[in-house]
Amino acid sequence: MSLYQLEKDGDTDALLDYLHGGETAAVRRRAAEVLGDLGVADQQIVEKLVRAAIDDDDEAVRGAAIDALDRLGEDAIEQLVVSLSGQDADSGLGRVRARAFVKTLSADRPELRMASANALGRLGDEKALPALVGALTDSDPRVRARAARACGKLGDPRAVDALRERVDGDDRRVRRAAADALAAIGSKRALAALVDQVEDDSPEVRYVAASALGDYDGPKPIDALVETLTDDDDAVRRAAVYSIVKLLSNAPSKRGHEIRQTVVERLGETADESVVDALAELLEEGRQVAQRRNAVWLLGRVVGETHRGRVVGALVSALGDDDETTAQFAATSLVAIGGDAVVDALLDLLEAPGSDRAAKAVFVLGKVGGDRARDRLESFVESTDDPEVRKQALSALSKLDGGR
Repeated sequence: MSLYQLEKDGDTDALLDYLHGGETAAVRRRAAEVLGDLGVADQQIVEKLVRAAIDDDDEAVRGAAIDALDRLGEDAIEQLVVSLSGQDADSGLGRVRARAFVKTLSADRPELRMASANALGRLGDEKALPALVGALTDSDPRVRARAARACGKLGDPRAVDALRERVDGDDRRVRRAAADALAAIGSKRALAALVDQVEDDSPEVRYVAASALGDYDGPKPIDALVETLTDDDDAVRRAAVYSIVKLLSNAPSKRGHEIRQTVVERLGETADESVVDALAELLEEGRQVAQRRNAVWLLGRVVGETHRGRVVGALVSALGDDDETTAQFAATSLVAIGGDAVVDALLDLLEAPGSDRAAKAVFVLGKVGGDRARDRLESFVESTDDPEVRKQALSALSKLDGGR
């Protein structure tokens, strides 16, 4: 039976068998990860994970067991520290946890230092920050990664300088953990340290950086994020789109217009499918008004033939948006796209109820429609009972007639 099925069934007994009897390190490591994810802090599970963290001959398995114990709670990780350090369980570790873990953070055995860093992150005691910052230069990258992760959990901006050093040029696991920590701290200085990391060799680090930079207070990350829209990794490109839209939403109106124009100039009609899909998802599923406005504006200016159907559908739906500005942007974006796909979708919309969408549909048809749109609008003028929509239709017809 697969480990996936065992996880689905919650079969901890079978998972424990794989943890200690799996033929490959990859199987044992995955069994440890699943046991941590299940969150069952049964004493037998804790004891078996402690044994794996101490005795397994593969460092990845030992690390996974340590992280699994961390997810099972303070008592579980404390039991590991007691076993690794040789302390008596009743010696006071539970009463003065933070100080005890700080002490074991400098122990000889790296697994003990790893466990202590995890525990200090979980406890959230700011007094432990100097020790964790010191552990960021530990000789073992596994310890450095967990110390970085713990700094992120504390969220203390005093760790930014030390994390900045780790996010540039360290082991991939350490760079990822340091990037996560800087994103979690979230101060301007912390996020500024991530601007250059959108060019990191690791797609995981680039993804963290691209995702976090949308929270930056100012336009500094824009150029880096625009460059990231052509990243080789789909997830990184999508993260950059979300962050650009967030920055646009928070920028002063004049600066926002400049940024939008920059994005359009860089992409034009060559936007990758993942970029267009991310914008469409923001429009279809987003709840923040400013972000949806910017997504709908950009969609009309970066769509190519490949993605036209998806985009037109999203924009037509947005014509009836509760936010009038979003609806108006949807109309202007449809005008910018133009073509038969837009005309077809708008003519179909005239058959649907809802005067707001119909009024905007006839407005757009007046800009992009041809003979087929003219004939349909003439019929629509005679059939609609809504005076405002009829007025919009007559206006659209006059524009079409003027284009003859």
